[in-house]
Amino acid sequence: MKTHPRAIPPGLLTGGAACFTVFAWASAFVSIRSAAAAYSPGALALGRLLAASLVLVTLLLLRREGLPKRGARKGILLSGLVWFAGYMVALNWGERLVDAGTASLLVNIGPILMALLAARLLGEALPPRLLLGTAISFTGAVVVGLSMSADGGGSTSVLGVALCLLAAVAYATGVIAQKPALSYGTPLQITTFSCLTGTVACLPFTGQLVAEIPRAPLSATLNMVYLGVIPTALAFTTWTYALARMPAGKLGATTYAVPAIVVVLSWILLGEVPAWLSLLGGLLCLAGVAISRYRGRAQQVPSPRAAVPAPQPVDVRRP
Repeated sequence: MKTHPRAIPPGLLTGGAACFTVFAWASAFVSIRSAAAAYSPGALALGRLLAASLVLVTLLLLRREGLPKRGARKGILLSGLVWFAGYMVALNWGERLVDAGTASLLVNIGPILMALLAARLLGEALPPRLLLGTAISFTGAVVVGLSMSADGGGSTSVLGVALCLLAAVAYATGVIAQKPALSYGTPLQITTFSCLTGTVACLPFTGQLVAEIPRAPLSATLNMVYLGVIPTALAFTTWTYALARMPAGKLGATTYAVPAIVVVLSWILLGEVPAWLSLLGGLLCLAGVAISRYRGRAQQVPSPRAAVPAPQPVDVRRP
């Protein structure tokens, strides 16, 4: 009797996509630190988006997915301008003025804003478990940020803080704009055209990029390309894949694991041994994510009478 391989559960695919995104975005903090020493904020954003656009357009052509439906245009435009362009420029600039720990802490306000905006604009629920997990993870992010700031001795500027807060707002706004757009296109379509929109918005920095490339060390340029291929092209696609299948507020809570991963990557790649306070904050981040993602047994185990998969949440609409 011929046996067929068991299909991967949709929940496992969604969780895997979210995990890949979190790890890729955490690695971006290390790469930005290297590349920002040689590239100005706008030039780094443009180079990153150009590399990402090349990969995404190639994937789109290979998969023959074409254009998304007209209803996705508003979300693509807003996400591209605010998240892909505005967020990257603001974060690159902000990290030049404040230490990495403080920048990471400020940007991690984004998921809280995301959950609140999703509840207000998308009608998503704010269950107590999500609020509790968010509070615990945010506390962990505060601990990591303060610990890294104290260890690194970095200074804080008012402009740098304002830019990182602006990046957090842009991040949350971009996600909320993407959510309805996913009703009219695939994750790859939405990501590709949002990235292209952001690239066009950053074209005024072309002169800076052309002037800085010859002077930049190879390592900085490779880090810029890496930022475009992995944390942008691939990770943004896996993010939109997960976003199409779970509430924005709940998915946003998973990014609180980023500070914990940044601590580990800095330890391995940069030789920065984390203090016990950083490790404690990282554990709090992961605990908060686990709490926000946990579902009771009654929710995890489908009824024996169910002959078809459970329906998707109301706020997730498919094309």
